[in-house]
Amino acid sequence: MNLVKINTDLHIHGKYAGAVSERMTPQIIADNAPLKGLQLVSSADILHEGWQHIVKAELKPTADEAIFEAGNRTKFILSTEVCSADSIHHLILFPSFSKVIEVKEKFKKYSTDLDKDGRPRIRLSAEEIAEICNEAGCLVGFAHAFTPYFGLLARFNSYKQAYGSQWKNIYFMELGMSADTDMADRISELHELTFTSNSDAHSPWPNRLGREFNVFEMKEISFEEIGKVLKREAGRKCSLNVKFNPLEGRYHKTRCRGCLTFFEPKTAEKFGWRCPKCRGQIKKGVDYRIYSELADLPEGKHPEHRPACVHAIPLSEIIALSSGVKNSWSEKVQAEWHKFIDKFGTEINALINVPIAELESVSRDVATYVEHFRNGKIQYIPGGAGEYGKLVRPGQQPKIDMFDGQQKMLFDF
Repeated sequence: MNLVKINTDLHIHGKYAGAVSERMTPQIIADNAPLKGLQLVSSADILHEGWQHIVKAELKPTADEAIFEAGNRTKFILSTEVCSADSIHHLILFPSFSKVIEVKEKFKKYSTDLDKDGRPRIRLSAEEIAEICNEAGCLVGFAHAFTPYFGLLARFNSYKQAYGSQWKNIYFMELGMSADTDMADRISELHELTFTSNSDAHSPWPNRLGREFNVFEMKEISFEEIGKVLKREAGRKCSLNVKFNPLEGRYHKTRCRGCLTFFEPKTAEKFGWRCPKCRGQIKKGVDYRIYSELADLPEGKHPEHRPACVHAIPLSEIIALSSGVKNSWSEKVQAEWHKFIDKFGTEINALINVPIAELESVSRDVATYVEHFRNGKIQYIPGGAGEYGKLVRPGQQPKIDMFDGQQKMLFDF
């Protein structure tokens, strides 16, 4: 059996979703996907009528009714993210446009924003949404599992509890940026699920699209084969999760939303989750939620089917760090990024495969920092309360503002 490896990003958004770039259109997404090394991406927001028109205008159907294709052969699978009444975000993959319409018709009486927001809110429970979608032959999983806002495991202690009678039809979940495989596999019931790592991109730029992705091993790009991957059937599988280091995630550590001071969770609880300095809300970190409230297994316990999970840093962020530029989307950084892509083909290739000596032919400084990345020498000021973590140059000691119960202090992380 000949299987091929497909780099896949199953969660992105189009321009009709809230806080998403106007540049997020199928054609621009398709133009940028191969630069990252992606072959298959989500169609994004396919329940939205306006977005449906753009998808049909800019992409071509294929023999598989779930898969559309751009001119450069980038593939898109019909999919969307929705929010249930219990404030959980779910990912839905559709087998055809006719099933998109069928599911939308059933959702209509429970939503007023199907054509107002690419990420609609549905006044149904997780169980009810899963039932409708499973009856239509869709694949359903839960997005950014631990995120304080809209993550299933931030609101429930069990995905089986959330999905009720439908839990046996749930085959996958999305780790989200603030957790990784080592963290999530501390929870025994999650061993039954396939983990996915997706970008949730709101813009097509190289520090967003494909910043997290999966390697799927399957016979071809089709709905049936993707289903076999997520169900781990007939030798199909997800063979690699590539994602941010959780320290870079926006909700990894417990932190005040107002002044961004870090807290030990027990200290935050003592103050009623209100910052004693600025009275801002303190958001519980994903690490504490997993390790102290959900974990029932020791570290290092993984099911046999679990693939490796590799921490990656977008090349544009590495370029910015090497040059001391704060914004990885600045013109200077993007110009340098394109030099590497023009020479080495894809970002994945430049980050992982190309010998350092060859990278030096483009930029010695950037090559040095790629080598630091490969050797695990780049450090972080961790993220929390909606703020991404920050990269710290090798040799510099990262420090964070930590409240010790009486006053704020500098803490060597």
